[in-house]
Formats: sequence, C-alpha cells, structure tokens
Amino acid sequence: MALSRRAFGVGLLGAGIVGTGGYFAVRDRPELQGLLGARTTFFGFVGGEKEAFLADPDVIKALGAYGLTMDSRVAGSVEVVREQALLSQHPQFLWPSSSIMVDIARQNGIGIRDRVLLNTPIVVYSWQPVVDGLTKAGLVTVTKDGHHQLDLKTLLDAILAGADWSKLGVNSLYGRARIVSTDPNRSNSGFMFAGLVLSLFSGNVATSADLAASGGKVQAIFRNMGFKSPSSGKLFDQYLAGGLGGEPLVGYENQLVEWILADPERWDRIKTSASAKPVVLYPRPTVYSSHPLIVVDENANRLIEALISPRLQELAWTRHGFRGPLGTATGNADSAIASLLPAEIDAVLPMPDAGVMLALLPTLAS
Repeated sequence: MALSRRAFGVGLLGAGIVGTGGYFAVRDRPELQGLLGARTTFFGFVGGEKEAFLADPDVIKALGAYGLTMDSRVAGSVEVVREQALLSQHPQFLWPSSSIMVDIARQNGIGIRDRVLLNTPIVVYSWQPVVDGLTKAGLVTVTKDGHHQLDLKTLLDAILAGADWSKLGVNSLYGRARIVSTDPNRSNSGFMFAGLVLSLFSGNVATSADLAASGGKVQAIFRNMGFKSPSSGKLFDQYLAGGLGGEPLVGYENQLVEWILADPERWDRIKTSASAKPVVLYPRPTVYSSHPLIVVDENANRLIEALISPRLQELAWTRHGFRGPLGTATGNADSAIASLLPAEIDAVLPMPDAGVMLALLPTLAS
C-alpha cells in the first residue's frame, strides 16, 4: 500500500526526532563519544613502563569509545616535571610514575588537576639460583602463598660492608654484592628506590634530619651500582638478556607480567626450569609507584574519566599487571600470572616528601 505524503512526512519527522534524541543520548555518555565519529587527540609525556599499555590495540579501542586518542611520548618520570626542554613542547598532560612528581610539578607551577590511575609496587628481580642462595642465608623468605619476600635492609647492610656474594650464599655471582637500579635523577624506579633506601637506613619515613645522618649510606649504595640506566624498560631488558650472570635489580611488578603475557608458552617452558627461572622478590617493606595523570590543559580532564573506567582498569591489570588506584587487582588475571602475584601488598612504606627527595637527588648524580 502506497504511503500518503502526509504519512511519509510524519515518518521523516519521527525518524528525525529519534535520530536527534539518539545523538543527545550518545553525546551525554562519555563512554560512547567515539560513536559520533570525531576523536580528540591529547599530547603528553608518560613513563616508559606504560608504553606497552598505551600501545595495546584494545586500550586504543577503549579510549576511542570515549572519542579520545593519546599522543604519548616516553620520558623519564623525573624529567617530565623538571626538564624545560620537555615542558616547552606544551604537553596537555603528564603521566609520571610517582605521586611525589605531582608535588614537584606544583612547585614548578605545572598542572591544574591530578589523579592516581594505576599502582605498581617496587620489586627486585633476580634468578632462581641467586634466590636459592639468599634463602639459605636468611635474606629471602617464602610466604605460605609461595611469594618471595626480601630482607632488603640486611642486603643493603651487607653491600655497605663490602660482602662478597659467596658470603651471602650465592656462588653463581662473582665479586662483591650489589643491587642495580635506574638513574634516580631520570627514572622513577631509581627515584623510588632511593627514597626507600633512605627510609630503611633511617628506620622510618626519612626526614631532612635523616638525610643528613644517612644520606652518605644511600650515596654509597648507588655509587656501588656503576652505570645506571635512564629507563626502567631498558634495565629490565638488560636483566632478561644478562640471564643468570646479572645482579638483582630494581623494577616494577608489572614488567614481568607484561613479559609473561607477551609469550605464555615461553613462560610455561621457563618456569619448569630450576636454573633459568626469573624470580620476583618483594622487599619488606616496599614502596608503591603510583601513576598520577597530571592535567596541564583543562580539556585533558576527559582522559582521567576514560582511564579510570572499569574497562580500561581491567585491561591495565589483566594485560599489563597494573593494580588499580588503591593497589588492588581489577578483574581476573590470566592463569599464567594468577598465582605469581600476591593479591595485596601488606607492607608498604610512604615515600619521603618532595623536599627531602629533591635534596637527595643531587648527591646521587652520576
């Protein structure tokens, strides 16, 4: 039956109303902004440990649903809030790896809003034969859940005393004991480790007075390291390439998770080997590396809303090993790592304040 002109007109009007209503419904839901077609790109600097997360196709797709794209460039977390060469490029956001960077940014007049979006604890990476020796020497204990805890203070004291690895039960490493981190003046993992070491030598969260009393010990630990990588990612790559001959090194918990998930079959082969198995050690206490996104351009507030969403938080944990803002797991981890990581970290020490850390950093310059 043919439609009359009047019925046809009413139909067009109704379709227009539905379409207009649908447009406004989508417009008012941030998670559906991508359906409108247009995307907004925000430029900024991020810590290298988040590079794989932001390159994940599913993360890009999830951000796209909000109508967002992140043009992120990697730089050291300490650098992004201090280096004028980076800040002069007018980033719209900064995403370092420590809440202290927020304080430093504020002191430099940078940022209008910030929010912690991810967390990952500072850990120590080593290899099974080294861990076996440290366990016999009493420096490493195994929890009832099978996770390894490191008595970092005792190890640091042994390093200061010039102890050989053989004295610590480790015959697979040659010479004097040492632990390696990144450059604390450039990379956040080294920065966080420096704060943890200072607090351990101080017996509590370090103050300016503790810096005067124990700063020399921290200098000795870092001087003992020799060359220090400017990047946590590069240091972790060196750890994997160096194999059993490498000293224990400081990194982020999520780095091993990403490496395992990149090739689960490889991990299945390696974890059955007593000699070639990487082991993650949790210092007791440790410090949390928080990941606050600092909004420099007001429009970049949209990034916080997207990145804190359940979908992106789930991808951060299940694909890349980043814990949520409160340090807890978000979603069900892959079976390859489900038993590898403790659900919660129960011994966490706050970092010294920004003033103490800024006074410490020049003394640790390479």
